[in-house]
Amino acid sequence: MNKPYEFPDATGHFGPYGGTFVSETLVHALEELKSVYAHYQNDPEFLAEFESELKHFVGRPSPIYHAKRWSDLVGGAQIYFKREDLNHTGAHKVNNCIGQAMLAKRMGKPRVIAETGAGQHGVATATVAARYGMKCVVYMGQEDVARQAQNVFRMKLLGAEVIPVTSGSKTLKDALNEAMRDWVTNVEDTFYIIGTVAGPHPYPMLVRDFQSVIGRECIQQMPTMVGKQPDYVLACVGGGSNAMGIFHPYLNVDGVKLVGVEAAGEGIETGKHAASLSAGTPGVLHGNRTYLLQSDDGQIIETHSVSAGLDYPGVGPEHAWLKDSGRAEYVGITDAEALEAFHQCCRIEGIIPALESSHALAHAAKLAKTLPKDKVILVNLSGRGDKDMHTVARLSGAEFYCHPDCKTGAEMACNKK
Repeated sequence: MNKPYEFPDATGHFGPYGGTFVSETLVHALEELKSVYAHYQNDPEFLAEFESELKHFVGRPSPIYHAKRWSDLVGGAQIYFKREDLNHTGAHKVNNCIGQAMLAKRMGKPRVIAETGAGQHGVATATVAARYGMKCVVYMGQEDVARQAQNVFRMKLLGAEVIPVTSGSKTLKDALNEAMRDWVTNVEDTFYIIGTVAGPHPYPMLVRDFQSVIGRECIQQMPTMVGKQPDYVLACVGGGSNAMGIFHPYLNVDGVKLVGVEAAGEGIETGKHAASLSAGTPGVLHGNRTYLLQSDDGQIIETHSVSAGLDYPGVGPEHAWLKDSGRAEYVGITDAEALEAFHQCCRIEGIIPALESSHALAHAAKLAKTLPKDKVILVNLSGRGDKDMHTVARLSGAEFYCHPDCKTGAEMACNKK
């Protein structure tokens, strides 16, 4: 891109996407957040504290790893992983949570709330709430509570209250709905830590900015490791925060192709998927205009993905703009392909990836086969797969239980005292 990238504009739009579509009750809160963020985003003291927290609490910078065995077995391009799975809490989510919690502290908000799908954002929010002495409430779809029992317990250990959401599809979309309702009711003392690059302005911008540490590190690390920047940068896309975090610093770097990988579920043609950019149409959800999975009359369609973190009927508005502008490409990977990549990464590289990240790994393997050996693919390994043991065991036909006398199956946690 020859022209500097200057999105969003002053009204929070990325071309026709983004903006602020909220009830009157939240307008003042969003204006206050926008003003506070504008003050602190370039404040030397704030940035120094943020960098210190990322270094000493999160463990940054995260390393880049050459998946040499997998690259050799696949044939073609060399595959590298940006190891966000090694962060404290096990995923990229904590980068953003640290930044937003620091804003909440400066705004005098003693209570934070969050929505979560796979549980990684909920765990990260509960973690920073404990770190800063804040009350924490996390909304999580009942379906996700069942398939992510380990993360539910982690949140409770950290002092958070986890509220199962039983409305709608009982997944991430519905958790976000309930969190927005809570915020409307308790806006005076509550800060909403949104976990992805969606929601009303300024959330897509500030979440992107806090996550962009991922891509900034890569730009410094890749020349040292490889002698150049990657030819391709890949990341899974649900709401899109890990992808935006690694994409954004590369937007003005010539010769680097950006590829977002959506959840194609059981196949786009089946309708059982969560590929908003590949199969959706523009509409308004959760305070912003973006691509959505919706019916002809604008009703949100239920989504499906083996990974709870990608099971969302929308996507961040900046991704919508990058798709339309052609700066990024978006593809789909099915449940079966993601599971195959999950097992391959475990057995070939000794790394257990999150099912979300496994979608990006699957496309990396497919893409590498089509490229010469001097090409480089950088994949954002956005999280580790400890949380997915129950799901993978169930789908693999294996038994998974926490005590020899407790064979309750993969869906439920052990009831033993």
